[in-house]
Amino acid sequence: MSNTTYPIGTPHTPWNAAQKAQWLKLQQKKRDYSQLVLSKIKQTHSHLSAEQYGTLNYEQSSYPLYLLKSKNWQNSRPTVLVTGGVHGYETSGVMGALAFVDTAVADYVDTYNFIIAPCISPWGFETINRWNPDAIDPNRSFYKNSPAQESAAIMNYVASLNSSLIAHIDLHETTDTDNSEFRPALAARDGKINTNWNIPDGFYLVADSNKPAPAFQKAILNSVEKVTHIAPSDENNKLIGVPQEQFGVINYAARELGLCMGFTDAPYVTTTEVYPDSPSATDEQCTLAQVAVITGALDYIKAL
Repeated sequence: MSNTTYPIGTPHTPWNAAQKAQWLKLQQKKRDYSQLVLSKIKQTHSHLSAEQYGTLNYEQSSYPLYLLKSKNWQNSRPTVLVTGGVHGYETSGVMGALAFVDTAVADYVDTYNFIIAPCISPWGFETINRWNPDAIDPNRSFYKNSPAQESAAIMNYVASLNSSLIAHIDLHETTDTDNSEFRPALAARDGKINTNWNIPDGFYLVADSNKPAPAFQKAILNSVEKVTHIAPSDENNKLIGVPQEQFGVINYAARELGLCMGFTDAPYVTTTEVYPDSPSATDEQCTLAQVAVITGALDYIKAL
C-alpha cells in the first residue's frame, strides 16, 4: 500500500466550499449519458417500459432520471430491484444492467416484477466520477433526508410503489483509479490521511452484515465464475482490508454506511465488484459478469 496526496486543499483540513468549487471546476464531460444510456433505456422493450422517476438539477446541467419497470406488473410476484451507476465511473454496472435487459430479462418476467435503474448518477457517468457535483458520494448517502439528489430520487420512487422487494442487486466495480484518484480525493476532502488499498484482481461481492445470506452470495459466485475469475484474498485472508465471510465475499453494515444495497428491506441483497483493469478480464467479460450476477441471484431465489 502507498499513500497519495491530493493537489486540492490543505493536509489534515477538510475542504471548504471554495475547495469543493475548485474540484468541480476541474471535472469535464468525457462521455454522453443521453447517447450511451438514456437512448437504450427509452428504446422499445418487449417486457419493460421506461419511466422517468426524477430529474437531477445542478447549476451546470440537469439530467432526466429513467428506469425500466415490468409492463405486466403483478402484485402476487416477488419484486426485484437492480441498480447500476450509483458510482457513475463504474461502467460495467451501467452496461451490465442494460445487457441484462437486452439478453436475459425475458427469461424471468413471468416470475418476477422488475425495477431496473441502470444509471443512478448520470453526471458521474459523464465525467467518470465517484462523487456528484457537490463532492458527495451517492453510495454513502442512502438515508432519510439524503444530501445526494441521486440517492433521494431512487429511494423516493421505490417507496412510492409500496411494494415489498425480495432482492436488491447493486452493480459496481473497483478500478485502479480508486487508488490514483478517488481515495486520495476522499482523504483530502475530509482532512484525513490517505492509505491506498490493495485492489483485488477479480470479482468479489459485498454482502450486508445484517443479512448476509451466504448461500445466496455463493450461488451468485458460482454463476459469475463461469464468466470471469473470483478475486483471491490477500495474505491476511482479506479483500480491501476486510475479512472474508467466505471466498469472494466480504460484509459491510450497509444501512449504517448509507450504501445503496441497504436502503430497502429486501432479504436478499448484494453489491458486486468487478475489476476492469485486470490483465485477465476484458470490458465485455466485466459486463457479462454483471449479467451473471443477476441471473444467478434470480435462479437461486426461484429455486427456494
